Amino acid sequence: MDWGLANRLHRILKPATGRTVMLAVDHGYFLGPTSGLEDPRRTLAPLLPYADSLMVTRGVLRTCVPAQADLPIVLRVSGGTSIHSELSQEGLTTAVDDAIRLNAAALTLSVFVGAPGERETLLNLGKLVDAGERHGIPVLAVTAVGREMTRDVRYLGLACRICAEIGAHYVKTYYCEDFERVVEAVPVPIVIAGGKKLPERDALRLCHAAIRAGAAGVDMGRNIWQSQSPVAMIRAVAAVVHDGASVEAACDAYETLSRGASSLAQAPLTT
Repeated sequence: MDWGLANRLHRILKPATGRTVMLAVDHGYFLGPTSGLEDPRRTLAPLLPYADSLMVTRGVLRTCVPAQADLPIVLRVSGGTSIHSELSQEGLTTAVDDAIRLNAAALTLSVFVGAPGERETLLNLGKLVDAGERHGIPVLAVTAVGREMTRDVRYLGLACRICAEIGAHYVKTYYCEDFERVVEAVPVPIVIAGGKKLPERDALRLCHAAIRAGAAGVDMGRNIWQSQSPVAMIRAVAAVVHDGASVEAACDAYETLSRGASSLAQAPLTT
């Protein structure tokens, strides 16, 4: 692996643990102003210090992320569809030249194995890997799952392995029962998606189970910024990912940090 590509990847997958807590805020590219991301700048401000990397579109990056933010950017470069159309008909929406101007640490796109757009999205992955290799930028393949897809070992293992075979440097997918079988069959790191909003304990349990099964981290969005206490939640997730915290310990940390944030918010202003 080229030094530059390896260096960018290790900025995301922290060398001390080989794991990452990615903060996903790219939902607007097909969902629009979804709950919790109506004002991305306001959502991101308190969370940036605690994320290992940020998954974001170029538009939100340029307008809502301070240029002095010291964290690697995983740039969403696919799109072209919305929730009102067939999501699997995505194409590449951002040139690699622009990703370089934005100092992206990685490029990411969705692939839709088993959906109508399967072939085009997999070919897009191949093109993006070629471009990434030319410029020393790793590629994250996101195994998107439509309503008709079963999130089990057979399907997720198929989708993730295909992404790795085409050349993705790491893969994002969903957690499932016997997830260690997915990890064993894929020769690149796998991070798990948080998916829909869960109760905090359930989200931390999901994170813990995935890490125990061999995941290299998480890429969470709604389970962090839709939480009642987003900063407490991302710190609790980081405790699981990087410190090996148990579910109980992470939940205790979340509750303690939540109370602290609430007390600070309600404290009288002093002069």
